[in-house]
Amino acid sequence: QVQLVESGGGLVQAGGSLRLSCAASERILGINAMAWYRQAPGKQRESVATITRSGSTNYADSVKGRFTISRDATKNAVYLLMNSLKPEDTAVYYCNVGGILGDYWGQGTQVTVSS
Repeated sequence: QVQLVESGGGLVQAGGSLRLSCAASERILGINAMAWYRQAPGKQRESVATITRSGSTNYADSVKGRFTISRDATKNAVYLLMNSLKPEDTAVYYCNVGGILGDYWGQGTQVTVSS
């Protein structure tokens, strides 16, 4: 059973930066896309950033220009560099990998931005 393990969350002041990492426990076949989602208290989970097999990226309007998604295909890993963090970025962040055999989710990592 493939597991996605996230790391890099924590507490940071507004304006600060964090880098989230997500690595698969084993190779995932036929990855179509890798993504980061987040869920704030009382809100629905939302897509933050996506990177496709071809390397194309897409971002939520709220994070454009501040967040950067990247990947290491050799390690089945995906990263999210978050700059200029705002209190409204506070949420649990989840990585997601879509492969030909299924959709995989990480357990989530808490990001808290203080004002």
